[in-house]
Amino acid sequence: MREINETFLKAARGEKTGHVPVWYMRQAGRSQPEYRAIKEKYSLFEITHQPELCAYVTRLPVEQYNVDAAILYKDIMTPLPALGVDVEIKSGIGPVIDNPIRSVADVEKLGELNPEEDVPYVIETIKILTQEQLSVPLIGFSGAPFTLASYMIEGGPSKNYNKTKAFMYSEPEAWFALMNKLADTTITYVKAQVNAGARAIQIFDSWVGALNVADYRYYIKPVMERIFTELRKENVPLIMFGVGASHLAVEWNDLPLDVVGLDWRLPISEARKMGVTKTVQGNLDPALLLAPWEYIEERAREILDQGMTQPGYIFNLGHGVFPAVNPETLKRLTSFVHEYSASKLSK
Repeated sequence: MREINETFLKAARGEKTGHVPVWYMRQAGRSQPEYRAIKEKYSLFEITHQPELCAYVTRLPVEQYNVDAAILYKDIMTPLPALGVDVEIKSGIGPVIDNPIRSVADVEKLGELNPEEDVPYVIETIKILTQEQLSVPLIGFSGAPFTLASYMIEGGPSKNYNKTKAFMYSEPEAWFALMNKLADTTITYVKAQVNAGARAIQIFDSWVGALNVADYRYYIKPVMERIFTELRKENVPLIMFGVGASHLAVEWNDLPLDVVGLDWRLPISEARKMGVTKTVQGNLDPALLLAPWEYIEERAREILDQGMTQPGYIFNLGHGVFPAVNPETLKRLTSFVHEYSASKLSK
């Protein structure tokens, strides 16, 4: 039977560890030459629909970088087609939706997610990884209602989310109906991932930073409270992450989750002063991975020193790995995090 490295899970639960665990958002693929060779033959859609291939892409960074967790390779849009959303991942653009939500009638037309029938390839990929291949925990994930809704309303990526916010303000009945529909989908989707073998879950509310605190509390926080309260029953660590959302860190700390993910804009020491008491995850600026090693090491050391002031810290980037990053840099950074933190924590 494979021995599983549970350092990441212990840190997520706020327990003491011998070293700071590390994994990287978008560690699967992106900058790896093996992944690029696969992408020459297959699209993201095609990779995720082939469980053996998807499992290979997921586990590759674990083997190459020696990270303490794997994150499932897939896209946050994966469950939406089952609801009747026509989504296409266009190269250089991102998700594009041809039938955007415009009214409560559009929301009422949305269907239900049945994971075993609608996304069996996701379930099978998780089983392959957790039953046969990984020696570290697998993190499953889902997009959060606001971020999914932003694509569904805008029709694709946006820089300002004006249509989304206008819909939220002007169509409150439709907005809350959409939030509840996406909450149900998220809960169903995540539970299926955990049942298949995922040992932790990260909820990506990538674009919710576009909202101020008052709007977050009224339009978003109640549905997130419901999602996390329901997922708590699965007894796996729950992580929250968004970009440009430092002003919401304390709001997330209030939710029934385990780990508050920080992007690079908010120092960990400042988050602690603001009242974030839970395990934190982050938060090296991914752009620094393109800098000289000496600078990367200096900044990583600063972040680790802030994170290790109390148990409950996971090293990560403040967003995902860029395609231009050298895989050797990530390997070297992982070794540095492990060695430096182990030397500090043993004292």
